[in-house]
Amino acid sequence: MAGGNLSPRQKMINLMYLVFIAMLALQMSKEVLTAFGYLNERLTTFNVSQVDKNELMYSGIQLKASEQEEKFGDENEKAQKIKSLSQELFDHIAGIKELLLTSVEDTKDYETMDKPDVLDLYLYQKGEVSENGQAFLDAIEKYRTNLVEILGSKYPEVSQSVVDYFVTKDVTDGEGITKDWIDYNFVGFPAVASLTKLTLMQTDIRSAESNVLNAMLGVQLSADAGISASTYKTIFMPSKSSFFPGENVTGEIVLGRYDKTLKPSEVVVNGEQVTDLNNGGAVLNFPAGNVGENEIKGKFVFQQDGKSVEIPIMSTYAVVAKPNDAVISADKMNVVYRGLKNPMTISVPGVADNDMKATASGLTKVAGIGKYMMVPGNGKDIRINVQFSLPGGSKGSSSKTYRIKDIPKPMATVRKESGYVIMPKSSINKTTIRVELPDFLFDLEFIIKSFKLKVPGQAAIIVNGNKMNAQAQSAVDKARVGDVISIFDVKSNIKGVALNIKDASPVTIEVQ
Repeated sequence: MAGGNLSPRQKMINLMYLVFIAMLALQMSKEVLTAFGYLNERLTTFNVSQVDKNELMYSGIQLKASEQEEKFGDENEKAQKIKSLSQELFDHIAGIKELLLTSVEDTKDYETMDKPDVLDLYLYQKGEVSENGQAFLDAIEKYRTNLVEILGSKYPEVSQSVVDYFVTKDVTDGEGITKDWIDYNFVGFPAVASLTKLTLMQTDIRSAESNVLNAMLGVQLSADAGISASTYKTIFMPSKSSFFPGENVTGEIVLGRYDKTLKPSEVVVNGEQVTDLNNGGAVLNFPAGNVGENEIKGKFVFQQDGKSVEIPIMSTYAVVAKPNDAVISADKMNVVYRGLKNPMTISVPGVADNDMKATASGLTKVAGIGKYMMVPGNGKDIRINVQFSLPGGSKGSSSKTYRIKDIPKPMATVRKESGYVIMPKSSINKTTIRVELPDFLFDLEFIIKSFKLKVPGQAAIIVNGNKMNAQAQSAVDKARVGDVISIFDVKSNIKGVALNIKDASPVTIEVQ
């Protein structure tokens, strides 16, 4: 989703689209928090890789400056200033993220990162931007202003993108209320959402650097009269990086450094003539192929010095199955319960269900795409290993560890009430003893095996089943108003589950 020849910002937009799809499929707010956490991981990985790519371009401009001082010397000086400014703002944001994460016990447990308190207090206090918040705004303003000044009028499109990326003006929300930028973007949001926003800002910084460097190299190389048409390469620029079965593949085929003045005389793709030509590119619109990697072949013909120059088109695009669930997630929560059938969804984007295999102790495949059932046994955690075949034949693998928890101790109830209950004596003998797991995510049917009943002044009575026997009823009949009857040692099991269940917490009944 974030591969290919897309711009860095477009890659991030595509990633946000993935999270949006996941959020639509998820029904629990905790899973939404996890989806933000996964996106933050992807953005962080992208930022690390983008540093190396940008460094290559910085080095490239520096090398060209040493070879052609007159042409690239000024650009190299600007590039080094931009590099310093970018790193300064990147580090400022990193400091805010570090502060945010210090309040988190486990930085990978995104479900616990649902409070906004830390960042709210740091950036916003008493209904207005704090000193730290103003320092954050000043750092963004400094970066935006200085970058635009360095770029000048030579790169208007890049300058405008910097202004758009790092705007900090007041924002009017959907209810027509005007808020300052920090209040609108960070106040009241879960910590993991704010963490992801901050990481996305760092991505914007790396993307801004990339856009500037590409523009610098592109403008200078395009101005070089020594560049021959034969040095251009065809580039497929899809409207998005992957397509679903049945969709039309949309995008453009362009030459190397996009030249709007270059008009192709003929474009052929997959044996078909392309007639929709726009700004030097050919607009594509054809049905997507099968799930996996598909080829685009053809030729791009244009005129140079009165002769036809033909450049072959050889590219690929990926078709992935439409997602309708999260990738490798417990359908109930982020843990699995010992002895229970825990439903799991395991899939790999772009990989068919029959091209992947998930293995773990107690894990079995069930009906449905990506559907599994996990029945964990002993131990504190369990690792799920996934092996898969990517389009093109290469192999891949992944794994994830889940915590194993025991079923919590149940609570004994009468009339679906637990703890301390007040009842008339006539109702006590008719009541049914049950056990429940309050707020537990699984619907379990408990069967009462036995319980003990203790009436003040009388010996404890053992009762089999969930109803008062004759002996228990006789003891209750002798109780006086105000007496507190205890029901304890409630033993039970779960219907259809071979699992030892802890005795339920007792319930006490005051005779009314």
